[in-house]
Amino acid sequence: MNRLHTVNVAEAGEEAAPLFSAIRQAMGKVPNAYTTVGSNAPAVLGQVLQGSAVLKKGTLGARRIEAINLAVSEATQCDYCVAAHTMAAKAAGYSLEQTRKLRAGTYDEDANIDALVRFAASLVKTSGTLPAEAVEGLHAAGYDDRQIIEAIYAISAILFTNMVNRVNDTPLDFPKVS
Repeated sequence: MNRLHTVNVAEAGEEAAPLFSAIRQAMGKVPNAYTTVGSNAPAVLGQVLQGSAVLKKGTLGARRIEAINLAVSEATQCDYCVAAHTMAAKAAGYSLEQTRKLRAGTYDEDANIDALVRFAASLVKTSGTLPAEAVEGLHAAGYDDRQIIEAIYAISAILFTNMVNRVNDTPLDFPKVS
């Protein structure tokens, strides 16, 4: 049950309607999370969509971004984003078993992705300045500073939707994941 005001997509106002239309065209539906954000702050939803576009044009690629999304969503215990990004990760080429590994914040099948999800989980689960070893681990795994900045941006982007869904208790419109 939504805790925040959420309109029926068909009844969206003039600011949200074009955003919802673009989402529906790209995804085949307007996910409940986007409906909640757009119902209350269409400009914020616009920024969320622009941020996703920036990440898609970046150097990380869909597999790494979804690895981050799963590790962070599990760390914050956002059931909505875990469900949504399990589906997205499978579309990016991960198996269900691999998505479970990513959610645990480790990935023994690829040292590069393992370093990334460990970094993401560490950044989300700790406070204060990260130890230098966290950054050194990414460099050692082959990440350059641009990719580290993009990873931090991906982490902050998924944290926003995690927080919205945790506050809203957004109803799942993706298959539930255990």
